[in-house]
Amino acid sequence: MTPDLTAVASATKGFLPDDEAAALHAAALTARPGLWLEVGTYCGKSTVHVGSAARAVGAQLATLDHHRGSEENQAGWEWHDTSLVDPHTGRLETLPSLRRTLWDAGLDDVVTAIVGTTQQVGRWWTTPLTFLFLDGNHTEEVAQHDYAAFAPHVEPAGVLCIHDVFERPEDGGRPPWNVLRRAVDTGAYEETAVTGSLRVLRRTEKPVT
Repeated sequence: MTPDLTAVASATKGFLPDDEAAALHAAALTARPGLWLEVGTYCGKSTVHVGSAARAVGAQLATLDHHRGSEENQAGWEWHDTSLVDPHTGRLETLPSLRRTLWDAGLDDVVTAIVGTTQQVGRWWTTPLTFLFLDGNHTEEVAQHDYAAFAPHVEPAGVLCIHDVFERPEDGGRPPWNVLRRAVDTGAYEETAVTGSLRVLRRTEKPVT
């Protein structure tokens, strides 16, 4: 990315280490033009990295989040940020932060924000994808739902990236690891790269099950 975009991403709240961000950007650059989908936006740190790659290859990126935060972002949990609480609702609200991030990055014409849960959107999503980044809710139920709802729409040779994948239970939660194993063990995806907790896969001709 350009120094200006790197500065915007670095200043944006989020949970994406620099090496994983660079690997995510590089993986996205290998995807074909078309529609890309990011599941899990938060304030838009990863969105800048993926969105800038989308611009470079002539793709459009949709980024999906309900913008109320995951469990670990709620009051009383480790990653709760009081500066993101909406005084009107008393709930976490990250959509304004995303809007500012997209404005600062100049990506409003490339990135479309979809506000809703993956359960809502997954019911009606039908558009083929050439790139998918799964980084949403990490409970087993939702992580498996998100894979089942969106991974089948990735076209053959399309790219799937999964974040927060830890092989050892002591290093992190298991749901993203279980999603990775499902993708690879069923033959629907082949793993192509690993950087930290980020896994990059390529869609095969086999169906997603």
